[in-house]
Amino acid sequence: MLRATLRSLFALTLALASVAWPGTTPVRATAPTPPMGFNDWNAFGCDVDDQLIRETADAMVANGMAAAGYRFVNIDDCWSLPGRDAAGRLQADPKKFPYGMKAVADYVHARGLRLGIYGDAGTRTCAGYPGSLGHERIDARTWAQWGVDYLKYDNCFNGSDGSRADYVRRYTTMASALRATGRPIVYSICEWGESAPWSWAPGVGQLWRTTGDITDTWASVKSIIAGTLPVLASAGPGHWNDPDMLEVGNGGMTETEYRTHLSMWAMMAAPLIAGTDLRTLTPSALAILTDRDLIAIDQDPLGAPATVTGNVLVRPLSGGDQAIALYNPGDAATVLTASITLPAAPAYRLHDVWSGADSTAATTSITVTVPAHGATVYRVHPLTGPVAP
Repeated sequence: MLRATLRSLFALTLALASVAWPGTTPVRATAPTPPMGFNDWNAFGCDVDDQLIRETADAMVANGMAAAGYRFVNIDDCWSLPGRDAAGRLQADPKKFPYGMKAVADYVHARGLRLGIYGDAGTRTCAGYPGSLGHERIDARTWAQWGVDYLKYDNCFNGSDGSRADYVRRYTTMASALRATGRPIVYSICEWGESAPWSWAPGVGQLWRTTGDITDTWASVKSIIAGTLPVLASAGPGHWNDPDMLEVGNGGMTETEYRTHLSMWAMMAAPLIAGTDLRTLTPSALAILTDRDLIAIDQDPLGAPATVTGNVLVRPLSGGDQAIALYNPGDAATVLTASITLPAAPAYRLHDVWSGADSTAATTSITVTVPAHGATVYRVHPLTGPVAP
């Protein structure tokens, strides 16, 4: 009787700790700030292979992106064979990845970076490769053994009844399988905002998509911003809204629009996952992606969400600063006014993120003419000493 009771208690302990594989310890992956990195899909689609991933890792180190905070090199769809092996495991396509995925992970890790992989919470991936529905435990273990650090988990061919309960079940099952491996794998829930994941995913994954897929057009970026702004309050350290990958550098938008793209992602505390060919970045695109001030806002350790009033976003930052974005989604320049909501001070230093210029405001009101499709972003710091005339 005692032995049976102890067995039951032990089984319950394992279940609560999400431990399923011998020799592992439960580790919950964390993302204290929004993940930063690269994903091949926007620029390459299914044309992914070993050479691309290795060269991308090298490029991230050489061009300064790694030093700026970009850490993940993420492989999207089309990396696997169309069938599992005799033991039911996923297999990397040997033509695309002739040395196997562990070799890719080792290469990326040796450069101080982390490797991401793609899976699907359905029977097939969006491109028709094997999905993980019903195979969550073996797939999570396979990825962990390869050395994967990040999973983007998509939503195609899911056979869902459309209920929130089904979405929660499918995505929670993979979350439990990842935890059971003992490897800290960042879990990106990519269900396109269909079941309002911001209402349930903070306890399941580290980030969740808020909308459908992005494209390299202003209309797409503007739509995604509009769809994400209402749910900003759901995010915080370890759990982030994901308005999808960055299109900066892919050529479909103007430099102003790309700056707005990064500005609004930073103000929304969104993951910064570059979706362009990092080996051939123009100086302009690289300068946008590595803007120190915008990255500091995005990665602020306080992790506080912005408040939104009209087209003005105000985000509290650590150290008593504040980020303010005046955003113009329209097709003509417009005058916007923002209010500084920091505690009263003799004056405030305004650091214009994109121009680098500093100015002083003696009042709590900021009025700016913002160009069409533009965003003016300030980092505001209260001044406590005497203010020069």
